[in-house]
Amino acid sequence: MPAYARDGKVLCFFQPAEKFEARYATFGFNDLAQLDDGAIWPTAYAVTDLSDADVQKFEELVRKAVGDTRTRPGWPMSGGPSPGRY
Repeated sequence: MPAYARDGKVLCFFQPAEKFEARYATFGFNDLAQLDDGAIWPTAYAVTDLSDADVQKFEELVRKAVGDTRTRPGWPMSGGPSPGRY
């Protein structure tokens, strides 16, 4: 499964639907991710289709997860999943 790691630990991951015979793919974050937002926050997202706006949202979440607030168009997903059905 594709994943991004920091210091040798998985930060976020993508689970294809086909691998688990699921009706949707999953993009999720482990506890290393810095996504804390009050007392509750999402740690995984169901993905059935991926638009450019969705890719941008995931890029923002990954930047937040690693504590990077800089704007980097195309990072970290450039070369990664392209918009389409998952």
